[in-house]
Amino acid sequence: MTGRHHLHSIAAVAATAMYVLPCLAGAQNAAPLPDTLHLGDLQSQAVKLDPRARQLEILAAQSSLRESDIDATRLPIVGANAQGQYQSQVVALPLKLPNGISLPEPPHDAYDAYVTAQQPIYDPSVGAKRGVERALLAASQAGVRASLFALRQNVNDAYFGALMNQMQAADQAAAIADIQAHRRVALERVQQGAALPSEPDMLEAELLRRKQIVGTLDANRAAALAVLANLTGGSISGTEALAIPDLAASVQEARSSMDTIGARPEYAEFARNRDVIAEQQASLGAADLPRVSAFGRGGYGRPGLNPLSQNFQSYWLTGIKVDWTPWNWGTTRRDREALTLQKQIVESNEAAFRKSVQRGVTSQLATIDQLQQTLTDDDAIIALRERILRETDFRFDEGVITSADYIDRETDLLNARLARSTHLVQLAQARANFLTSLGLEVH
Repeated sequence: MTGRHHLHSIAAVAATAMYVLPCLAGAQNAAPLPDTLHLGDLQSQAVKLDPRARQLEILAAQSSLRESDIDATRLPIVGANAQGQYQSQVVALPLKLPNGISLPEPPHDAYDAYVTAQQPIYDPSVGAKRGVERALLAASQAGVRASLFALRQNVNDAYFGALMNQMQAADQAAAIADIQAHRRVALERVQQGAALPSEPDMLEAELLRRKQIVGTLDANRAAALAVLANLTGGSISGTEALAIPDLAASVQEARSSMDTIGARPEYAEFARNRDVIAEQQASLGAADLPRVSAFGRGGYGRPGLNPLSQNFQSYWLTGIKVDWTPWNWGTTRRDREALTLQKQIVESNEAAFRKSVQRGVTSQLATIDQLQQTLTDDDAIIALRERILRETDFRFDEGVITSADYIDRETDLLNARLARSTHLVQLAQARANFLTSLGLEVH
């Protein structure tokens, strides 16, 4: 019986080695295997594929058009006008010349067609408007990047969901192979008249139940991989081996300096919003400065520049114009104060966000520490359960215990292994979420 026990144990190990080994890549005291679907690459692909990523180019194109409009204000402004009118009364001087001739009276109807041109010479508001526009573009693009960042967490959830199901299916497969070997032993004992037919039947029922569980786990894994494929736009066949990312070193490095890390795109968005406010404040000052421009007008009409003339004639005029509003009843001051208040709102939102991130990473670090300790306990529990099961195997082979007793002890070991696999994936996910919360790339 002892030789037969060794044979079915070897068969169980061989039958499941191909399934189990890829899943143990991140196990403690084991060199991590490279994952065929790298988590960091999947995150980057998801960000690139999202339709919102195109908004970065669209926003830049919009801003370019608006900057062109701003630049156009430096170009000459040309206009054309024409009008005809009839006046009920015109200027008349009640004077007569010495020879009795009256002064001519202007006509009651007047006509004028003219072209105007104005060339800005000095306008300090143009540069300020351009600065505001560029700051607005940077803030808008930072907002898009911040909204896209949430996709990294979605990738984490789908990836580790698939990995969790893969690890648990591997543990179930190992248990199934072992139960199959014991069922063969039970069938031999029935043939020899040393056991009742219910013994292999009980093992067969347990096999069917375990296979149902594996089917559910495989379906859940396929669903999670389908979500990954949708997020990343890649073709995922379902045969890819997922491995636990080795993030311990990255977490340790980030942990030592996390108070100074500001890699989250939301921080860049807050900074760009402050830049917008600063540029808007500068534009308020520029709007209060004088603006100088040259102007010209050429036309044809009756009367021309001589209001007493009764003939159509052409004319032109040119000059320099200064526009300045030194007093606007405190409008600029109030606008500047409003912007200062807006800056305070941005700063308060940033402070609240920073505290939220700190609370999140503090919780994640506590989870990481707890799971590391739990895995140490898992190893000890598994070692004890394996020793108990080895004794149970021997007693089963000798016919001392029934299939029900064996299934109970095997289930205890399986549950211990499932718990360890679950904790391994949870630890890796907590590490990945910690890095993601800080805005760091998962390598």
